[in-house]
Amino acid sequence: MPELPDVVVYIESLQPRIVGQKLERVRIASPFVLRSVTPPISAVVGKTVRGLRRLGKQIVLHFENDLFIIIHLMIAGRFQWKQPRAKIPGKLGLAAFDFPSGTLLLTEAGSKKRASIHTAQGESGLAAFNRCALEVLECSLDEFKEILTRENHTVKRSLTDPRLFSGIGNAYSDEILHRARLSPLKLTFKLNVEEITRLYEATRTTLTEWTERLRKETGSGFPTKVTAFRPEMAVHGRFGKPCPVCGSPVQRIVYAENECNYCATCQTEGRLLADRAMSRLLKEDWPRSIDEWEVHIESRRG
Repeated sequence: MPELPDVVVYIESLQPRIVGQKLERVRIASPFVLRSVTPPISAVVGKTVRGLRRLGKQIVLHFENDLFIIIHLMIAGRFQWKQPRAKIPGKLGLAAFDFPSGTLLLTEAGSKKRASIHTAQGESGLAAFNRCALEVLECSLDEFKEILTRENHTVKRSLTDPRLFSGIGNAYSDEILHRARLSPLKLTFKLNVEEITRLYEATRTTLTEWTERLRKETGSGFPTKVTAFRPEMAVHGRFGKPCPVCGSPVQRIVYAENECNYCATCQTEGRLLADRAMSRLLKEDWPRSIDEWEVHIESRRG
């Protein structure tokens, strides 16, 4: 699932392409992607884009007359920027937004179609999509601590809970916890002040560095390789490969659709977090997948 750095770069790439542009046409290829009926999607046709913003992992297009389109890419949704009136891909295509400057395609790989498009009228309508989670790049250490210790969960669960922290998912939480030298299964109520401070600094540094890295990679172009698995990552998706800090093989915990990657030497004092030994804790504290939060919320909206 595209997380905060990916979503920020998507928005920054779209701004010079569509802000100030009039939406000429919306083409819906999959009837399941459009989850709103009021206001109708046709209400934004002919309207000019005033701006873009991020709500967690959602991308919001703001049109004149205070109309909004809210797009959630979920796990496999992606954007493509093509020439004007580009054809929607047959298997992957969900929708197309036609502007004079080009066409924004919404695609989704895989058979589970979870990406969604919603519409809203006014800031009050948009507020329904705002989970009011903490923006970690804009908060103080005290604010971070208050949210982190509001409930007693594993640190991994808390970081990826979209009600608590905005824009963090499975991939970057692995990277954050590795940088903070914390076990993904340590309970938030057991974190001391020094550990919370490390986690706060690691969260901000990791997200900032990756946003800058993706900006540099994209340049003036459009993001074409949005993925949760990157060779430059320290532990996420690198099971069995050497930790860049200590050289120990990266370990993983697998539960249902979850995979958590970590370095035992750097994060758990050399102890392996065996799946069977931790299954009860995982079952009680983790959703069946990190993205299940998003799926649950989308299903309630739909």
